[in-house]
Amino acid sequence: MYQDKLASLKRQLQQLQEGTLQEYQKRMKKLDQQYKERLRNADLFLQLETEQVERNYIKEKKAAVKEFDDKKVELKENLIAELEEKKKMIENEKLTMELTGDSMEVKPIMTRKLRRRPNDPVPIPDKRRKPAPAQLNYLLTDEQIMEDLRTLNKLKSPKRPVSPSSPEHVPSAPIETPSQRYEARIEEGKLYYDKRWYHKSQAIYLESKDNTKISCVISSVGTNEIWVRKTSDSTKMRIYLGQLQRGAFVIRRRSAA
Repeated sequence: MYQDKLASLKRQLQQLQEGTLQEYQKRMKKLDQQYKERLRNADLFLQLETEQVERNYIKEKKAAVKEFDDKKVELKENLIAELEEKKKMIENEKLTMELTGDSMEVKPIMTRKLRRRPNDPVPIPDKRRKPAPAQLNYLLTDEQIMEDLRTLNKLKSPKRPVSPSSPEHVPSAPIETPSQRYEARIEEGKLYYDKRWYHKSQAIYLESKDNTKISCVISSVGTNEIWVRKTSDSTKMRIYLGQLQRGAFVIRRRSAA
């Protein structure tokens, strides 16, 4: 028995070295199947991750393009509104000058010339003096000039009907009287007013001194003013920090719903 077992073991060892042992071939086949299955799973995982990355890339790219387009449209609207406001200011200044009879022309000063006596020397003209050019110095801020122009237009110009849905329909600020002053400032694109912070696209109520209450949304926040858009007709208004500080307009929070 010992010799038979020893011979059997030697024979199995010889088959194992040659690779023909049945048990060896069975286990090698199992290992090969496990190896192929693991490779297939790795390929599937790589394909899945690649598709996920591509989807995220396309999504981020679309979001970046949309944000760029929105910012471009917003910038264009803000520049157009600012230019329209400056155009209105210039037209109002011209109308005010025509109404008050002011002129930019410098009228010559009438001087009397005395007759020169025969023994008096001929006067030498002073070439160093040059007539000073006409200058117009503004000592008021932009918002104060606009308020004065609106007041003059109310008193002297005839009233013309304006449609509420017209883009030019911007209610004028009421005549201000000394009242409570509010704390208002702009920092990092946000408005700090009456111990509260307000940001772009926030829903608010805008109250004036004549007790009118308007539902608005903050369209943009500048350096010295904010733009608000009415929810009723989508017209825009420009509110200066000075008007908020003097109480010409009062801002209240409201629910976005």
